[in-house]
Amino acid sequence: MDHPSPKVVTDDVARALEEDIGDGDRTAELIPPENSLQTRLVSRETAVLAGQAWFEETFRQLHCDISVDWFASDGEAISIDQEICCVSGNARGVLSGERTAINFLQTLSGTATQARRYVDAVEGTGVIILDTRKTLPGLRLAQKYAVRCGGARNHRVGLFDAILVKENHISAAGSISAAVKNALRLYPHLLLEVEVENLEQLEEAHAAGAQRALLDNFSNNQLRTAVERFRGKIGLEASGGISLDTIRETALTGVDFISVGDLTKSVKATDFSMRFVRPGIRATTCPD
Repeated sequence: MDHPSPKVVTDDVARALEEDIGDGDRTAELIPPENSLQTRLVSRETAVLAGQAWFEETFRQLHCDISVDWFASDGEAISIDQEICCVSGNARGVLSGERTAINFLQTLSGTATQARRYVDAVEGTGVIILDTRKTLPGLRLAQKYAVRCGGARNHRVGLFDAILVKENHISAAGSISAAVKNALRLYPHLLLEVEVENLEQLEEAHAAGAQRALLDNFSNNQLRTAVERFRGKIGLEASGGISLDTIRETALTGVDFISVGDLTKSVKATDFSMRFVRPGIRATTCPD
């Protein structure tokens, strides 16, 4: 899985640490600055791991004398009571960063785990599971990375890298054809998708030159009809009202894609526990 740029990870972590620590961790100041300790991170449930870069960056920003040794990799399935990593070094830094580091890991692992559930549910159908823009504010690139760790794929990142013409855009432009015509004129290099609510709108989107149609809240019978008439002519993406319990039936209609907001918006954080192994004293000075 391609990671977001280092700057994205650095900035995400810097914001999180500023939010949590502010101008100082008053409790960590009770610990002598030369003290060190070692901890092990353990998973308390089965999951798919994601977020190592954010976890490591948290401790890197707090103290140069903290190391993280991993026993699992992003995208790997992990089990109950499995040791995930060892964190060792400056005690103040480890204690100050523990919560923020785990927050990133639990959220992104939860996202990856949810994505994997949906991917597994449609195994063998050939359908591609896509995420949406329904992400945690400020953590979109992180969550979209986690979706990839879970085996699903990303839809557009934001409003800038693809065009999705929805109901209000159609109303404002005057018609599907008018909106598609303007899109092809202004941004011919971008993915152009149109949200449609019935087969007539799908026909118009195809005739106008859209590359993909988002079939909004189509019944499975409607999806099958759309596939019979338009598969291979325009990409077909099912969306709306699809759950983990119903997604396989949707996939079996023959659509190309299914987009699922629950991959990122209804995530349950993975439960991790940081267990302290041993304290120590190690006088280490960070370079200027």
